Amino acid sequence: MRIADILRAKGDRVATVPPGATVRDLLAALAGHNVGAVVVSPDGIMIDGIVSERDVVRRLHEHGAGLLDSPISAIMSSPVRTCAPGDAVESLRKVMTEHRIRHLPVVAEGRLAGIVSIGDVVKSAIDQLETEREQLVGYIHG
Repeated sequence: MRIADILRAKGDRVATVPPGATVRDLLAALAGHNVGAVVVSPDGIMIDGIVSERDVVRRLHEHGAGLLDSPISAIMSSPVRTCAPGDAVESLRKVMTEHRIRHLPVVAEGRLAGIVSIGDVVKSAIDQLETEREQLVGYIHG
């Protein structure tokens, strides 16, 4: 299975925030889109960084509520590890596990083309196992 297969099932919509946004703006975007991470992008095409709920919580703990009016550049991860639509889901699962990454933007031809979460990767593995189980049951009963 490839990353493109996951994007076909979930869609290619990516929640983004502009680089000049504040942490408060970021929180509104996370809540409004009901997502765990957003890509920092000036135009929805290029990637400047990525920020997750974990990034916010850790930095709030370190710096206090004053962080809310800080620019997201103060807490975003950059450079951003990405993947391509043709990448194998299995290799992505290893990268996400080894590097403790929960969200990876998908880049195609130099443009932001989607985002894949660890939940998407786990769901694809479960779907694949279910398909294999059904095939085995069909073979045994067939």
